[in-house]
Amino acid sequence: MANSRQPNGASSISQDKDGRWHGYVTVGVKDDGRPDRRHVTRKTRPEITKAVRELEKKRDSGRVPKAGQRWTLQPWLTHCVENIAALHVGENTIDGYRVAVYHHLIPGLGAHQLQKLEPEHLELFYKKMQDNGSAAGTANQVHRTVRTALNEAVRRRHLTDNPATVAKAPTPDEEEVEPYSVEEVQRLLAEAAKHRNTARWVIALALGLRQGEVLGLQWSDVDFVANVIRVRRGRLRPRYQHGCGDRCGRKPGYCPKKINIRRETKGTKSRAGKRPIGVPDALMRLLLQHKRQQDRERVLARDLWVEKDYVFTSPTGEPLNPNTDYHRWKDLLRAAGIRDGRLHDARHTAATVLLILGVSDAVVDAIMGWEPGKSARMRRRYQHLTTPVLQQTAEKIGELLWPVEAAADTDTTSPRAEPPPAADSAGTDALGLSPAVASGLPVVFVAYIGQQRIPFLHAEHAQSLVDRWTAERPGGVAKIEESDREKWEHVGPGNPHGVQQYPLEQRVVFHAYAVFRPDGCQLDLTMPEQWTVSAWAFEADLYTDRPASWRTARRPGSEGLVEAQVRGTDKCAVAEAFAEARAQAADRAKHPGKYGDADDW
Repeated sequence: MANSRQPNGASSISQDKDGRWHGYVTVGVKDDGRPDRRHVTRKTRPEITKAVRELEKKRDSGRVPKAGQRWTLQPWLTHCVENIAALHVGENTIDGYRVAVYHHLIPGLGAHQLQKLEPEHLELFYKKMQDNGSAAGTANQVHRTVRTALNEAVRRRHLTDNPATVAKAPTPDEEEVEPYSVEEVQRLLAEAAKHRNTARWVIALALGLRQGEVLGLQWSDVDFVANVIRVRRGRLRPRYQHGCGDRCGRKPGYCPKKINIRRETKGTKSRAGKRPIGVPDALMRLLLQHKRQQDRERVLARDLWVEKDYVFTSPTGEPLNPNTDYHRWKDLLRAAGIRDGRLHDARHTAATVLLILGVSDAVVDAIMGWEPGKSARMRRRYQHLTTPVLQQTAEKIGELLWPVEAAADTDTTSPRAEPPPAADSAGTDALGLSPAVASGLPVVFVAYIGQQRIPFLHAEHAQSLVDRWTAERPGGVAKIEESDREKWEHVGPGNPHGVQQYPLEQRVVFHAYAVFRPDGCQLDLTMPEQWTVSAWAFEADLYTDRPASWRTARRPGSEGLVEAQVRGTDKCAVAEAFAEARAQAADRAKHPGKYGDADDW
């Protein structure tokens, strides 16, 4: 006789005396080792069969919530911040999480059960935040915080799906950073020379160190022999508690007996942040002068001096408070008559100067302390080709690259040929020849198109380019000048900046562009998805000679947007490439770790 007994752990269905059907499904093991057997009940046999099968599917896919506490948002967020994130992130980072959780999420959504939280609850909450005066960037940070906390709940099986990955967060406005010009930097440094800690601002503007890195410098990090500063640590913002037993009625930071409960410094943000930086001689001399001034302050302070070896200190040797340092920066801007800006804009200024001077990417990454996997994104974020900076440094770069003309003008020792006939007001000599042609030297005709320089072997070809370019762009600046051919012949043939023997022709290029949110949904842009342009070979941001090429990239910033870009000469190939690029961009937005992008915490 066959055994009709069900195996251990098998699901079962039965009917009680009042006719109601009950189903039991084993979905796992409880914390105490006993089987985790779930119960469902329905009125009819087909309904209970369907319910049991659905529960079995959830069990097989690992989507059954873990047995035990039914979490609401308030205790779960508190647990995530204090018991999970606090063990793995830095002090400044955890401060941001605590603001998002305790000041926004818990007061606004804390009573919701995790299982019943819907995307619409989050979206309405973000709108309410903005209606009450919060910036879109603040709401976006709150969204990222709750999304990561709920991802952790999913990973630990307290939640089956994360509603924050579906909810759409506000997109913060991207504020274009304008680095300070050379003239503005000189005015800032001239004003800084009138105050204590002058070298602090010189280091920020010349070397691009972060605020915490500058304030965390110690004299043991400064090598006066090798002219090197070694960045090893960063200054942390103080965190205070009452020293009066909370009897003063003030916030902890304003308590007369406040106690700092946070360490003064920590290691750099990343392994790449721990780096040596070469220092110009003038700055090293300024640091040496600053050290002597500090020695005099140590003598004046006597017993009040606290020896901690910091480079930049208060008059009694204590490390500078980042908040005080920030207000000194604002005072410096006002005193120098410079437009207002963030202290971090000094870092953007230093990075932009490195770009204009042509410093290689590897050296830029080493100076700025960027990790190899993130360096390209960080360079796009920090290095700005603004018109004022380019104009102010163009002459210096020209003198660096073409010193021959300046030397020839001042050389009085070498034999000189007889001077050519005097030129008239039109720039030609008595025979109607330009000075370059009259000299008998090989020349090229350089078309100046905006910031581009394209040399031609024949004047008519240069003139043709200038005429066509100005016709397409009314108001654009273009001209032709003659130049020594030897300056240009080092560029290989086929290069758009090499000497051109034939007229340049335009090419029709098809472009496509899309942006995706972290949930994989495409952002609705005001610009068209696809467009066509006629581009010249020297217009590198528009031109290509390939049928189709595409790329995806994560945008700099905290909103987590991913771009898909396509360009090519074949319209059908561009359309096919755009579909592939969009698919990868959506996947990259939803799974940043898969493509080497940074996680939230």
